[in-house]
Amino acid sequence: MWAIIRRWFDPQEVRSVGTTPDYRFSLANERTFLAWLRTALALVGGGLAVAQFLPGHRLRVVIAVSLFALGGLVAVRAIDHWARSERAMRLGEALPPSRFPGILALIVAIGAVALLVATFL
Repeated sequence: MWAIIRRWFDPQEVRSVGTTPDYRFSLANERTFLAWLRTALALVGGGLAVAQFLPGHRLRVVIAVSLFALGGLVAVRAIDHWARSERAMRLGEALPPSRFPGILALIVAIGAVALLVATFL
């Protein structure tokens, strides 16, 4: 567990394996990481908006807390995927597959329905 977390924050840990890939691929990986961070920030911002502007009832709190938690999960997932992809590129392996984007899309769709219900109750 600590080795995985260390890999997220220690650039030397990522660079200690394999060979340096083409910089274009590393930069594309970094741009993808930053896009996931923007998604995480948008989810947290959505949670703040829900907490402030939806009518006051229990569903509002559930949706707001869910958006905060989902934003945090997306941020953690972003750094993990960046590190695993960088490692795979350095080792000349296939990029790691992920179900996370599909799962996130499904959760956002369910959340949109919940927001509609909360807005019109």
